[in-house]
Amino acid sequence: MANEKLLESKLRRDVKKMGGMAIKFVSPGHAGVSDRIVIMPGGLIWFVELKSEGKKLSPLQKIFKRQMEDLKCRYWLVDCPEMLAECLHEIEYITKIKNSK
Repeated sequence: MANEKLLESKLRRDVKKMGGMAIKFVSPGHAGVSDRIVIMPGGLIWFVELKSEGKKLSPLQKIFKRQMEDLKCRYWLVDCPEMLAECLHEIEYITKIKNSK
């Protein structure tokens, strides 16, 4: 079973290795925001919500997720190592493509 803190630690470490930042996201007055904002070279941004395996989004987190998707922002819900690997692969791939132009 995936632990949220372990997933978050790996996200921060791997994003840093790729030259980016995975900043803790706290927004007073706007509950439900994602746990981390990943900022990569070239101004690329992802919103990442981390959960222990099997845990569900709260109603406010679902609203935030929908808002980000409606705005065409990159958003990931990560609740297992496999999902984290997919997220990190996307971050690395898009960052390389966007910054190779």
